[in-house]
Amino acid sequence: MHTESIGGGAFEHWSPEEVRDALTRHEIVLIDVRTAQEFAFERVAGALLSPMAELDPANLPTQDGKRLVLHCGSGMRSRKVAEACLAAGITRIAHLDGGFAAWKAAGMAYLATDPTTGGVRKVPAAG
Repeated sequence: MHTESIGGGAFEHWSPEEVRDALTRHEIVLIDVRTAQEFAFERVAGALLSPMAELDPANLPTQDGKRLVLHCGSGMRSRKVAEACLAAGITRIAHLDGGFAAWKAAGMAYLATDPTTGGVRKVPAAG
């Protein structure tokens, strides 16, 4: 993880492994800021959906007990949302560096829509 200072707040960039491990330990709330369609197609198991277009930092849960970690497809939208959170007075926020693309490139397990049935299928971790 590396931390960037923005407007007096801390913006943390977490690796896919750090996010996976913290999610497994139930230490974070992972918030997916992609669209509902992207989320329905494929997603990290356990992530909550709050699309960037509708997200209001005032409606986010507090970080008492669990950290907030944002993610999107590439890290661009989650960065914009993180900057909005910091501007709204949240003093520390994190995101998945590289987004869902980095998650998949790292070989992490995820959920996807099965094109033959329309149901959810688990894509296992690589190797």
